[in-house]
Amino acid sequence: MIDVKATLNNAEERMEMAAMFLDESLSRIRAGRANVAILDGVRVNSYGSMVPLNQVANVSCPDARTIAIRPWDKKAIRDIEKAIMDSDVGITPENNGEIIRLGIPQPTEERRKELVKQCNKIGEKAKVEVRNVRAEVKDKLKKAIKDGLSEDNEKDAEDELQKIHDKFIKKLDDLLAEKQKEIMTV
Repeated sequence: MIDVKATLNNAEERMEMAAMFLDESLSRIRAGRANVAILDGVRVNSYGSMVPLNQVANVSCPDARTIAIRPWDKKAIRDIEKAIMDSDVGITPENNGEIIRLGIPQPTEERRKELVKQCNKIGEKAKVEVRNVRAEVKDKLKKAIKDGLSEDNEKDAEDELQKIHDKFIKKLDDLLAEKQKEIMTV
């Protein structure tokens, strides 16, 4: 017979993973302010292997419009610049021989709207995942009735599942609203 509590906890965990995915994905979207998280996806060719940028250089934000990258090995500057150019960051790096600087431009109104659309797409993926988890667990509960679970227990579990679902959808909406506010603030 199905363990209702364990099933609901599992569903909550999976929904939490969707929320974490959204939070992480939104942190990589450039909102006009310097944020080192936009470089998380950049991989640099270092001694023949592709490694994350933060493993070959110190990445910092000296001010709100600049990201400074100080390579530990000065010979890696060319590789780091190439990796940034090849990535989807969309910023041209400038270097002075020691430090690579990324100037974060102020996004135009049109670009901001595109970024909001991009955020909404990612948010919708996360919401779909939460809904899929809910549907999966609902099916499990329906099948559990045939295995001997009482209908009252199934209804209670379904209500609890809906509460968990609503909580996570609200959490996703809050994350999206916060990011949209950040993007649209000039």
